[in-house]
Amino acid sequence: MKEPVKLYEKRKNKYKELFEKFTRSTDMISNLRLIVFLVGAAGAITLFVIRYFYLFSAEFVIFVVIFIWLILKHGKLLEFKKYSALLLKTNEDSLKRLNGEWTSFQDNGEEFKDESHSFSNDLDIFGDNSLFQCINTASTYLGRQVLKRSLLEVPKSVNFVQKKQEAIKELATKLMWRQRFFVEGLLNSNKMHDPEDLVSWSKEKYDFFRKPWVIAGVTILPLITVCLLISAFAMHLIPKYVPVLTLIIQFILLGIKRKKRDGIFNIAAKYKDDIKAYHKMLRFLEKHSFNSSLIKEIKATMSDFGGIEASKQIDKLSKIIDSTSDRYNIFYFIFNAITLWDYRNLIKLEKWKIKSGKYIRNWIEAISEMEALCSLSTIVFDHPTWVIPQITSNKTIFIAEDMGHPLLKESGIHNDLSLKSPTKVLLVTGSNMSGKSTFLRTSGINLVLAYSGASVCAKAFVASIMEIYTCMRVSDNLGKSISSFYAELLRIKTIVNAEAEEKNIFFLLDEIFKGTNSKDRHAGAKVLIKKLSETDSIGMVSTHDLELCEMEKENNKIKNYHFQEYYKDNMIHFDYKLRPGASTTRNAIFLMKMAGIEIDDEIKL
Repeated sequence: MKEPVKLYEKRKNKYKELFEKFTRSTDMISNLRLIVFLVGAAGAITLFVIRYFYLFSAEFVIFVVIFIWLILKHGKLLEFKKYSALLLKTNEDSLKRLNGEWTSFQDNGEEFKDESHSFSNDLDIFGDNSLFQCINTASTYLGRQVLKRSLLEVPKSVNFVQKKQEAIKELATKLMWRQRFFVEGLLNSNKMHDPEDLVSWSKEKYDFFRKPWVIAGVTILPLITVCLLISAFAMHLIPKYVPVLTLIIQFILLGIKRKKRDGIFNIAAKYKDDIKAYHKMLRFLEKHSFNSSLIKEIKATMSDFGGIEASKQIDKLSKIIDSTSDRYNIFYFIFNAITLWDYRNLIKLEKWKIKSGKYIRNWIEAISEMEALCSLSTIVFDHPTWVIPQITSNKTIFIAEDMGHPLLKESGIHNDLSLKSPTKVLLVTGSNMSGKSTFLRTSGINLVLAYSGASVCAKAFVASIMEIYTCMRVSDNLGKSISSFYAELLRIKTIVNAEAEEKNIFFLLDEIFKGTNSKDRHAGAKVLIKKLSETDSIGMVSTHDLELCEMEKENNKIKNYHFQEYYKDNMIHFDYKLRPGASTTRNAIFLMKMAGIEIDDEIKL
């Protein structure tokens, strides 16, 4: 832990100094611009008034050149300042992540929450205090989507997980590259759009502007108009109405299908900043070489069959869009009427689409895949004591040594877990607040990390590929007239159905059938646990029903484990350590007294 903190602190201080340096420089250039403007303007006016026209001309040219240079210099320094500020914030956020202050991060993936999903809601994958909130460093729309899929989908194969692990481990060693890749995306676009409209737009054909005679006409007609304007107004060789007529013709041409043209340019304007960000990120990705096979495969999708770099192709698109960015300016209107600038840009866009449009999805997806891998590699870098898990082809197995919850601080309690043949079900008992639910979530969320290719909070970790199903947070749904008990039944039904489809299942059931009476709860739980123990699935069931622990004697596929509490100075304490066997303690009455609820003396603890 010390090494990541040390590096983040060092980089934070470095970019803080750079930010302060560029702030001073931009302030100085701003003041210098004002001085140059005032001195240059005063000098030019004075020389003009006293009729020193040669000196006036020379002074004016020098003044304009210096002033333009200062403007360009100021713009460059502002870019450096923004770059430094973003890198400073990136390292500050990294320190917050290590210090457990990541819950203040704004992007928590709330929109990805889905109560119907088999495990994401129960394991805190999205929303406040979630895994996504802690690890996400993606800035693009699709980057966040790819990370979401990485946390939700069961991997295709052991080999696929191993390829991801290789890529993530390599990226974990490239802190500087990862941070700069992230910042490249933020420099030009603060909030990036869903690129689906852009991808569709890049594949649309506007055949009219691909016709050779149209391209020739749009090229020649403005040249004729300009020549006529010069001949009429500058050289007085022809009547003035002649170029006016050609301008009227061009103005009428610009009115044809204007709505469609506006729609095309509006899409371009919407994605203008996104495209600049894509260009920067692609160029940065192209410049760096990687060893892992997965990243090489991702980079291979970034060139067309002509081998032209993606960044160069998308830069062409960015420049075309820039040339139409002032379409609603009055001066653009005049310029457009003379040159048919809209049509010229439409021709350029069609040429670009023919050559490059079909590849834009590949480029954006390449960026997104890299962003997701970078987010996951942050876990590996931030926690060097965590282990890269071993994903095995064995049918159902889950073994972990010294496993803790990845979202809790390093001081969190760690436990061992062993779920392998012949054991199929672990019955976890214990008193209230002893740690049963947290342990179930700890197992589930670490398995999610293992499947994503990241490291897990453990010293050793072996698991097979299994579908994760949980039933932990179940509540009433008044809109659908569903009670919590019935909602729980529906959730358990999905597990049973999945098992019937011969899927490998890892299940986590917390206090099952708690919405009904004790007799029915016991009977239902016993039937379900027995059924689960007879399948190829493995998992854990937490319960307060100590009578269920008798099932261990009847079935060697069921094992009892428990958490316990102890009392000191009339206070209850928990060590959150998992122990073999059934629980022998209860604490409900004690907790009620602690809460200030009066209990009759004859009621014993």
